[in-house]
Amino acid sequence: MEDKEFTAFVVRENNGAWEGTREARKISELPPGQVLIRVSYSSVNYKDALSASGNRGVTRHYPHTPGIDAAGIVEESGSDRFHAGDEVIVTGYDLGMNTDGGWGQYIRVPDSWPVRRPAGMTLRDAMIYGTAGFTAALSVRKLIRYGIQPEDGQILVTGATGGVGSLALSILHKLGYHTAAVTGKGAARDMLKHLGAEEVVLREDAVDETGKALLTPLWAAAVDTVGGAVLETALKTVRYGGCVTACGNVAGYRLETTVYPFILRGISLLGIDSVQCPMDEREELWQLLAGPWRPYTFAENTEEITPETLPENIDRILHGKVTGRILVCME
Repeated sequence: MEDKEFTAFVVRENNGAWEGTREARKISELPPGQVLIRVSYSSVNYKDALSASGNRGVTRHYPHTPGIDAAGIVEESGSDRFHAGDEVIVTGYDLGMNTDGGWGQYIRVPDSWPVRRPAGMTLRDAMIYGTAGFTAALSVRKLIRYGIQPEDGQILVTGATGGVGSLALSILHKLGYHTAAVTGKGAARDMLKHLGAEEVVLREDAVDETGKALLTPLWAAAVDTVGGAVLETALKTVRYGGCVTACGNVAGYRLETTVYPFILRGISLLGIDSVQCPMDEREELWQLLAGPWRPYTFAENTEEITPETLPENIDRILHGKVTGRILVCME
């Protein structure tokens, strides 16, 4: 195809400061790959905000276009797996990290990255879920595979007003589980109840400061999205034979605990990785999100923005001011 010009949100270093603006780019400037996709929607995630702020642990080389999520239409394909006109979803792998991401009107990726849009889900729907919804689904399935049933008791969900937490709450509620939500936003109590939380726990009450190795067992299991002291406390309060899934580190990447929750209560800590998840599992989970796992509250607590307002929303997410999901319309 012709070397078409498009616009992308490009982050550059300017005298020690990181600035992002919309710039004109050409298709020929995109990285190599078999599938060229015209992006319809992307989203804003914490990892995107880190990339847009010059975090070298996320993105090594700049200038760079963040956006770890993208949903759009295949414009050109050099692969038998996809054809022009196919509607696809791309999350995970290296998208938006060191490969130009969904904050551009076009991306080019290997043919092993996209997932076909499942029936019953629009491209907009896919980005309301995005990596957050996919990670929430991975967490819920880990609980189910571990053997946690609704009758076993409450599931603790931390970081419950964030993208992963709010969607995990919604999916668990749809599947008949009983949940308790941890939040640092007391004003979000009504929202969390609406998402299905039967109990709301303020963050200061979800962090143990006694130093005890074990606390009163409260939860059948936990979905932790934040890490740090909140995760440490969750490990101390899950009942005998339960489990905790871990997928985030916004509250800290260090874990200070003892062996006692594991050897005296027999609990398990289950890691969640949405980046390198195998394709067969990806396709299965997207099908579930499009159908039986689609929450009753789907699409609520979602803001839709344009690329022009990305800078202010990057700042909001870095300072914990975002509730739910931010959808970016790229069309």
